[in-house]
Formats: sequence, structure tokens, C-alpha cells
Amino acid sequence: MTAGFRSSALQWFVQQIGDELLVAQVLVHRQKGGYELRHIADREVSSDKLILQLPEGAHGIAQVAEDGSFRPLKSCPNLRRGWLILAKSDLELETALNGFYPGFIPDLSAVRTSTPHITHYREFTNRQTGMYRITTFLSDSAAFAMAGKCCSARYCLKHRLWTVEGAALDGPEGKSLIPCLEPCAILLEYARKVVRTSQRENVTAERAVEMLEPDARQEE
Repeated sequence: MTAGFRSSALQWFVQQIGDELLVAQVLVHRQKGGYELRHIADREVSSDKLILQLPEGAHGIAQVAEDGSFRPLKSCPNLRRGWLILAKSDLELETALNGFYPGFIPDLSAVRTSTPHITHYREFTNRQTGMYRITTFLSDSAAFAMAGKCCSARYCLKHRLWTVEGAALDGPEGKSLIPCLEPCAILLEYARKVVRTSQRENVTAERAVEMLEPDARQEE
């Protein structure tokens, strides 16, 4: 092992890997002297056909999709393929996974070994100010419909543990190990756009959800 501090979360996590572990779109395979990481779609691709990257290179890989577009949401199911990372220690594995999915290891450890604070929709939006204050205008049913679309496996592979009070949690189908403990900035922006579209087009918020696709751009 290389010198360095291994957090209790990391120590717990490496014990969960076994021979291999799938983290969203990243396949982690335990091997002698460390770990191999590759895109799950490249499971059967010969290693010599993949581009070898350092663990620190995971951050750069995660920044851009196959089509060259920026990936504002790292848990979106559009991680590009064609790379191979060899992590020679637990710490290098942590560096790589944090580059792909920031905060994943401590979040998963918290969920599996303790009782983490989960911030639900109303708590999150009630503390917003400025242009995001209107996200509190959504009814419970509209907020749940909005979150159901924005947080679907089509857009995000995190397993959402927060909800709109009174509504059921999402099931794990199509989701990954990565827990989502509170609404993200992309969902907040989507909620704002839903409210604005509902007001501008004089339609229900549920109809606005049907009309709009989630993204990270801010439009007035």
C-alpha cells in the first residue's frame, strides 16, 4: 500500500468489492496488487485496445461525453468508453472513483453503516433565495412528477433517497449503488424552469414537466 491516510469509509468500501463491483458505469475488478477500472460496456474489450489512464485521469474522462459535450452531472449514464485505469492501491482507487463519481464512497458508507441526514425536497427548496425561491411553488404532486422525470435512470444513475414529503421513494430498478441524499443543482434548475414555463404558458406544472427536458442551463 502507498503511504497516506485511508478513511474509515474507504476501509469499509474496499471490503465490499469482492472480485469485482459495478459502480454506475464503472466496473472495478480486484486484481493482484490493486484494481482495474473500465467502462462496463468495455468489459469484453481486450485491455490493449483501451487507452491506459492514471487514476487522476478519471476526472478528465468524466468531464466530457462521447460527443464532446460537457457532462454537468457525473452520474448521467453517458460516461465515455475506451479507457483503462490501473489503481495500485486503495488510495488510487479512491482517487479514480472520486474523479468519476465525487463523494460516492463516503456517501455509500454513510448510508450502509450509519443514519445519514437526508434532505428532502421541501427542506431543500425552503432555504432557496433569489430566482430559485419559486421552486417552492410546486405542489407535492407536481414536485414528485418533476423529480420522477429529472431523477429517472435516463438522466441519472444515482439511487434517490430523498423525496417529496408524503410520496413514496423510488425503487432501485435501473439505478446504481450511488446514493443521492439531497436534490442537486440540476434538479433545482429544472424545477425553476417547470414553474416558469407553467406561468408563462398558462399550463399546469405537470404539463410543463411533460414539455421540458432536464439540463443544467439557466434560462430566464
